Amino acid sequence: MRIPVSALIGIAVTGLFLLAAIAAPLIAPYGYADPIGGSFESPSLAHWFGTDRIGRDILSRLVYGGRITILVALASSALAFSLGSFFGFMAAVRGGWTDQVLSRIVDLMMSIPSLIVALVMLSVLPLNLTVLILVMGVLDSTRVFRLSRAVAMDIVVMDYVEAAKLRGEKQGWIIFREILPNALSPLVAEFGMRFIFAVLFVSTLSFLGLGVQPPLADWGGMVKENKDGLVFGKAAALVPAGAIALLAISVNLVADWILSRTSSLKGGRSG
Repeated sequence: MRIPVSALIGIAVTGLFLLAAIAAPLIAPYGYADPIGGSFESPSLAHWFGTDRIGRDILSRLVYGGRITILVALASSALAFSLGSFFGFMAAVRGGWTDQVLSRIVDLMMSIPSLIVALVMLSVLPLNLTVLILVMGVLDSTRVFRLSRAVAMDIVVMDYVEAAKLRGEKQGWIIFREILPNALSPLVAEFGMRFIFAVLFVSTLSFLGLGVQPPLADWGGMVKENKDGLVFGKAAALVPAGAIALLAISVNLVADWILSRTSSLKGGRSG
């Protein structure tokens, strides 16, 4: 199997971000909350990306912020896919009123912009990582439901699924042993896209003040903290913004490759 150069670059950059998130205490030269210099110092050998508005090392906060951002995005994406896939497969397998009720609930949730719903919910709920992950995961599960239901509707009419039903297999068996293995490829590609959406979503919430709360750091919060430096020509806010963009591009390159590979395999089978 030949992996294109773009996908290799995406895998390498994404892996680098994940490695930095895992090994943050070993990589970061300073503590994420320790003032160790003056306000908005320029990049130097001591501080590769300079310092922020209260003298904290931007590189250290970037590494620790990446850990929080990726953790929240991964956890909420995993929750979204667990909920969305299960209910999407159930709607396709059971059909009838189950499909109608679940689909109408999802339509209702998707009719209101996710950001507005999240802002309302987070304004009345306790602000911590657990609540943030739950809110993001539930809201994003509606998109996963739509995809998983559409994929499962194509699979549920296949001969091997009909044979499983005739053997008397229960719905749990059909969902996890017949549908899920044959739906993994599009779901894996979609997971990359939803993960990036989660990164952008949590960064937006933090920028608006309802995401990750101080003293913890995430990339969106770092942009918010240092945005005033742009007025004085300081690029402290651009470093976390660039990290968000770079992670989004790298994961998209991998997701596009997986999606194109899935399409080519389907085309090969149909041919």
